[in-house]
Amino acid sequence: MTEIFYDADADLALIQAKKVAVVGYGSQGHAHALNLRDSGVEVVVGLKEGSKSIAKATEAGFTVQSVAEATAWADVIVLLAPDQFQRHIYRDEIAPNLKPGSTLVFGHGFNIRFGYITVPENVDVILVAPKGPGHTVRREYEAGRGVPVIVAVENDASGSAWALAWSYSKAIGGLRAGGIKTTFTEETETDLFGEQAVLCGGTSQLVQYGFETLIEAGYQPQIAYFEVLHELKLIVDLMWEGGIAKQRWSISDTAEYGDYVSGPRVIDPSVKVNMKAVLADIQSGAFAKRFIEDQDAGAPEFLALREKGAQHPIEATGKELRALFAWKQVDNDYVDGSAAR
Repeated sequence: MTEIFYDADADLALIQAKKVAVVGYGSQGHAHALNLRDSGVEVVVGLKEGSKSIAKATEAGFTVQSVAEATAWADVIVLLAPDQFQRHIYRDEIAPNLKPGSTLVFGHGFNIRFGYITVPENVDVILVAPKGPGHTVRREYEAGRGVPVIVAVENDASGSAWALAWSYSKAIGGLRAGGIKTTFTEETETDLFGEQAVLCGGTSQLVQYGFETLIEAGYQPQIAYFEVLHELKLIVDLMWEGGIAKQRWSISDTAEYGDYVSGPRVIDPSVKVNMKAVLADIQSGAFAKRFIEDQDAGAPEFLALREKGAQHPIEATGKELRALFAWKQVDNDYVDGSAAR
């Protein structure tokens, strides 16, 4: 049976006794840095010269250093820059300044799992992966709650890497909700699969196809938007609260019956076959290779796909409708229709 770790299982004093450098101040970086500081940990933020995040981190009251300076100063280095940049940052700024006995923390196992970063044997390597976006990690911490974390140790040079991993998890609020042991391989492969097959890729494609089907049948785009996208949150919230069973318990008998008889017509067994192919590409490293090679070439495929997605008719319809809502979730670094990048 899976063991769940909570605040009582971790010693906060362990991470409080360390000097921590958070490299990157994006979605996860800002959340980890702020939560750590609020938990009594000494934190600096490591950023490259000219980074747009320097002003944000400085405004939040952090000392900002170059990544090399932050690494040389710190006992614990938390690498939370985007996956495609981590290996360059590690090679050029972290590795030459990494002291024996230090701890390297990742929020996602991508670069370790696929061999883009190799760490010396005299350094602890741990993974603390909150199961939610950074903005949620921060908001839940401020509300006195937390986002669950999954935690792994790749290299335990000190013999106390697990204890520090749980201490770190407690400091960012993760153990308020609970922590589960994993491995870098399991976290990376399941995370990529979930994103691609269900949470992001699968859901986005399903919503777009549903919208297109209704529009092509002559229905109003505004009505189509409400039916295939807007109400999706209501359904997912019910699933989040009590699984698929609660969602089916909460909806009408008509909707539940349609779930049973029509769901398998849309998501038929061929979808599972395709999912297995997606998982195989992740496990073999084919997806990682495609992503990294595209990024190294200037991301032509990535940028073309992003632009294609932004031009889908559902986006214009959604922007128009959301402007009418009395309520809106506002994030400081997001403008409806385009994120600040």
